[in-house]
Amino acid sequence: MNNTRENVPIQPVKTLFWDIGGVLLSNGWDRDQRAVVLAQFGMDYGTFEADHHLIVSELESGRLTLDDYLNQTAFSSGKNPCNRADFIAAMQAQSTPHPDTLQLAKELHSSGLVRMFALNNESRELNAYRIQTFGLDNFLLGFFSSCYLRLSKPNPNIYRLALELAHCEAADAVMIDDRAQNVEAARSVGMKAILHTNASSTRAALQELGVWLEGRHLEGI
Repeated sequence: MNNTRENVPIQPVKTLFWDIGGVLLSNGWDRDQRAVVLAQFGMDYGTFEADHHLIVSELESGRLTLDDYLNQTAFSSGKNPCNRADFIAAMQAQSTPHPDTLQLAKELHSSGLVRMFALNNESRELNAYRIQTFGLDNFLLGFFSSCYLRLSKPNPNIYRLALELAHCEAADAVMIDDRAQNVEAARSVGMKAILHTNASSTRAALQELGVWLEGRHLEGI
């Protein structure tokens, strides 16, 4: 396969790191998702958000279980607004696929041209639910998630650790993320990075970085 064309240099992209929330799937438990679930159960958004922001970093770093998180937010101070299982099910229901981006990732996996991992901020239980429900482990080799690494984006050290665990040089890697701050943090450690807005723009950005599929650009596959 000839991966050259006039005026487009080959770049040694060997590994892709995908964010999950906002890229492959909807955000799992971000502001908008919390608002929907709280409205569903008639809970006060301001009170919940105040409690949430005190401990969310512990949840996403894997130092707090989902049950402990709920004990200090939705069910704190003797509150019992609903059945706990129903609340968790409503949280999980906020996760929906981004079909076009998932299709792009699956085709890249099938091409065998690059290795692919997740690099995301997520709580342990929700991360496991999303991996299983949407079959993310069918095309991602591993999950460098904040709940496992005890670090969160945009801390540059989470990118450095992910590169070490993937046995990948920063210059050979691309981070795909929907948040500009995370993209800049990836670039700060020497990685290439794509600010994701939709599958089409990410496909075009990968093409510019020299990632091809079966002799064709990703555009139009």
